[in-house]
Amino acid sequence: MTELKRTPLYDFHVSHGARFVDFSGWEMPVQYKSILEEHKSVRSFAGLFDVSHMGEVMIKGPDACSFLDYLVTNDVASLTIGRVLYTPMCYPEGGVVDDLLISRLDEESYLLCLNAGNIEKDVAWVQKQAEHKNCEVEDVSSMYGLLALQGPASIEILNQLTSLDVATIAYYHFTYAIVAGVECLVSRTGYTGEIGFEIFCPVGEIEMMAEQLFLVGEPRGLAMVGLGARDSLRLEAGFSLYGHEISETISPIEAGLEWTVKFAKESDFIGREALRSQKEKGPVRKLLFFKTGDRRIIRAGSEVLADGERVGQVVSGTLSPILNEAIGSMLVEASAVEKELYTAIRGQAKNLRLTKPPFISLTPNLI
Repeated sequence: MTELKRTPLYDFHVSHGARFVDFSGWEMPVQYKSILEEHKSVRSFAGLFDVSHMGEVMIKGPDACSFLDYLVTNDVASLTIGRVLYTPMCYPEGGVVDDLLISRLDEESYLLCLNAGNIEKDVAWVQKQAEHKNCEVEDVSSMYGLLALQGPASIEILNQLTSLDVATIAYYHFTYAIVAGVECLVSRTGYTGEIGFEIFCPVGEIEMMAEQLFLVGEPRGLAMVGLGARDSLRLEAGFSLYGHEISETISPIEAGLEWTVKFAKESDFIGREALRSQKEKGPVRKLLFFKTGDRRIIRAGSEVLADGERVGQVVSGTLSPILNEAIGSMLVEASAVEKELYTAIRGQAKNLRLTKPPFISLTPNLI
């Protein structure tokens, strides 16, 4: 068996009582005390996540902007220095290689943040597409540690460790700041729907950074948070997870992410024609979100039925600790969208009530 990789915070997690799982080849904390408590802490106060397993790639050079505009579906050319862009990266057939964040560092430098399970695949794909382009592609994943501080108290907590008022960082923007004596890239982004930050710092400083954040944050309600609550938080917010709502076989158009596909931008991009065709003809399948009215979780892979026929399947399902009911997402035939959709639990029909995300009211993130 292949040995699981560990982030630099493994011992830190052990000291905080973490339970671990295999996540995309990484030994990661799934929870510390309870998923329910951790989820509610993020919504009410703040949570600290280790996301150092995520990948980072640096793109530099005169062609960096034009290359990235060709590589991804969103409009990289519109990015000013200090801004962050969410975008899918697609295959020619329209399926998704990965979804990622792109931060513009300067006129010719961009930092890409990749999903942990896709790092090797993504780097190979990006390098191949960059052949004959006047830019460099460097996998710098081993250089960075990455922490996510999320929740209403995150501004107050982070301000204890830096002279910068982090409230001045606009949503989907970043800045460089000295945090706990270390130069970091502080990004107003996250995967929970709450006010929050993602903090990139040198890998050798990540344990000290986590300790300092927890030290000043715990009196203000900060909790360590694992992958379990990370998933329920992102689903409550209606965010896509690679391999579930989007994948090699689920396009951004099918997934309701058409807003990330900029057909009007000047540059061509990989997957443009396939995605344009889907938009013009209408996708054969559509991603929908649902809730059920009770606590029984509908697991990914469960059949979605209409009029006794299979019309799709659930792609994500969990319990919303805030609503105290099961929520999820499903990919269904477009022709069935207006029908009454349900699944079967132990032979009994359970209605899947369509809901437009987010499932709950979230603290406004724009400043």
